Amino acid sequence: MPKMTVAEAAAHFKISKEAIHNRIRRGTLDSVIENGVKYVLLPDEKPAVQADSRFYDYIEKENERLKQKNEKLESEINRLRDQREEMLIAEREKIEQIYKERDEQLKSVLQVFASKLLPESAIDAVVEEAVAAEIEEEVPAADPETPSDEKAPEEDPFEDDGFDDLVSLKDFLKLKDFGKKQRKRIKKRFEKKAHEDARILLRQGKLHLRPYHYDYSDLLK
Repeated sequence: MPKMTVAEAAAHFKISKEAIHNRIRRGTLDSVIENGVKYVLLPDEKPAVQADSRFYDYIEKENERLKQKNEKLESEINRLRDQREEMLIAEREKIEQIYKERDEQLKSVLQVFASKLLPESAIDAVVEEAVAAEIEEEVPAADPETPSDEKAPEEDPFEDDGFDDLVSLKDFLKLKDFGKKQRKRIKKRFEKKAHEDARILLRQGKLHLRPYHYDYSDLLK
């Protein structure tokens, strides 16, 4: 049985000398005194048990089995990842096709509205209303007692021009269902263009349009 001094035993177990003395008192370590020096008796080390070769064979087989299982799982993960990518690509192409079709439909609708500003039924209603208003509002005859120096009403150059499809700007804007402020802005725009735009006619001091013949979308923006 090997023996060591207290200091050597403390260094061996990596504890303090006091701890060695405590173990000796508790009986967990044996000691002996020789020539006035206390020695700690260390237990004999047990020989290592020789491992069975069958254990190593089992470990190697288990490692091989786990390796194959891991490779199989990785292959399955890759397959699922590729499948997910294909599904995402297919869904994206499907969504793009849907938006493309909707864009084409929207373009077709906008082209229809752009090609014809107003539906014929609506235009007919406005024209009939305008004609009826013209019939009801008779121009008063000139007063013979009016002084000679008073200006006579300006002659309307379009009174006998044969334009029977005129619609007043007021009725035209009502048909378009614009708000009050918006109608006011559009009216100013038409008044500004009245003297230079052949599509706008001045009749009896009021602006008139010909929706059957002209497109006014550029002035309605």
